[in-house]
Amino acid sequence: MSISGPIPAQCARTGHAVRLHGQAVRWCVVALLALLPGCARLPAQPAPLALQTHFTAGAATTLGQLVATQGLPEGLSGVRVLDTGRDAFLERAALIETAERAIDLQYYIWNSDVTGIYLAHRLYAAAGRGVHVRLLLDDVNVAGRDAALALLDSHPNIEVRVYNPFARRHGAGRVLNLLGDFKRLNRRMHVKTFTVDDSVTIIGGRNIGDEYFDAHAHLNFRDRDVVAIGPVVETTAQMFDDFWNAALSRPIAALTDTQPGAMGKPDSAAFERAAHTIEALHGALPQRSDAPQRLRTSFAGMTQAQATLVHDRPAAPETVAATMLPQAGSSALDAIAATVRKELLIESAYLVLDDTTLEGVAWLHAQGIQVRALTNSLASNDVTPNHAAYARRRERILDSGVELHELRPDAASCRELIMNAGACLPPHVFALHAKTYVLDRQTVYVGSLNLNMRSRYLNAESGLVIDSPEMAAGIAQAIEHNMKPANSWQVARDEHGNLVWRSDASAPGGAQSDTEPATSWSRRLSSEFFALWPLEKYL
Repeated sequence: MSISGPIPAQCARTGHAVRLHGQAVRWCVVALLALLPGCARLPAQPAPLALQTHFTAGAATTLGQLVATQGLPEGLSGVRVLDTGRDAFLERAALIETAERAIDLQYYIWNSDVTGIYLAHRLYAAAGRGVHVRLLLDDVNVAGRDAALALLDSHPNIEVRVYNPFARRHGAGRVLNLLGDFKRLNRRMHVKTFTVDDSVTIIGGRNIGDEYFDAHAHLNFRDRDVVAIGPVVETTAQMFDDFWNAALSRPIAALTDTQPGAMGKPDSAAFERAAHTIEALHGALPQRSDAPQRLRTSFAGMTQAQATLVHDRPAAPETVAATMLPQAGSSALDAIAATVRKELLIESAYLVLDDTTLEGVAWLHAQGIQVRALTNSLASNDVTPNHAAYARRRERILDSGVELHELRPDAASCRELIMNAGACLPPHVFALHAKTYVLDRQTVYVGSLNLNMRSRYLNAESGLVIDSPEMAAGIAQAIEHNMKPANSWQVARDEHGNLVWRSDASAPGGAQSDTEPATSWSRRLSSEFFALWPLEKYL
């Protein structure tokens, strides 16, 4: 925008997954220092894969019948915001339990933690009753889990593919692969979709992992998804097919020699532990007997609106190095942003504006259009190098006319969103992961696209543009709530032009800091060090 289901317990990782944002600095620095010839290119495909398309008889399923009862006018979709991690998790779990024919899932991260294990086990159970499951994961976070994915893939009703894979699957070989094929491997699939029986889809900012579902021991995200029914489901399913059939998507079985049979069956004990943990946090889990009624209630609360999927296309091997122009999703949002007349609200976990976007924002400000943005503070950001990229441009963002707020790690709104009050007490961190934009309180974007250079030029992203004053007003209110002093610091300039962080910007002499609040000197030094490197595009 310009202007272990079957995952074995031994494979489980309880911390949040290593993210591309955290790896990018290491990747780029090493690559710039060592412009090596290719060590290993895209793994060869032994034979062309048959093109696959999504299941298209959703009306004959239970979910299809539930959708039909909503009486959607022609051309309109039903949409509901999934604001809390609890709601987002239970909605996904209920959809799996209700599925009868097909589940298509596309994710950047699927952690082998409590929520990841639980959902993977339920997918395996769905496959056991005849549901066809297709799981497409970006390969950057798959490292070390080929065996677990091979076990999933061994079920006759489950297919697992990875997007833009490393040829070398482990350790130093993976690093060498990166050195020799950086331009390709730097392009990642950041899309997050969850589509069931060609009838319902979930699109938004959440990956699959404890920190996205209010279940992490140390870090929980303020995130946002939309569950949708109606015409937008078909376009989402078509996008999934495009990525599934892309030249950069490869079956996990073609990438590993792991023999799933040697690992035995899915770890039922790990599943039981996961279920017990989640029930303690979120209450009763959906069962096949009650899941349809849960979803009936969910659908009844939907807003009927025009919803449009905006997304990037999968990169082609021959054009993977073409990263100088904005991708399709960003260009679509540029066009929408150009229609703003009064107000633009930005909520983006990572806020790294390129020169074109800064110029666009300055133009909006000059026209009297209010632009306000909420992003992470250094204290709430889980990736210091990414914050450093933002900090390099923070003063220019302010100078372009943006009213800028940074989320506090101890935001009071955490206690309003998360049932487990202990998860909001220090040293727990509440961080922003949502990517939401509200235009004139009429139109809203909810998706995976951060307002940063990586999303704009490198990653494949997706999201929904929804024309609904009702939904836009509700989301705008939620963003503004997190801009309040109890939830964020406003970044401004003092009388000398220096940056200050104010806890109450409206009160003269109100509490303020001239250094990044709630951070140690070592954390600030680390951020300043990374800010020396002009690597914003890769973060």
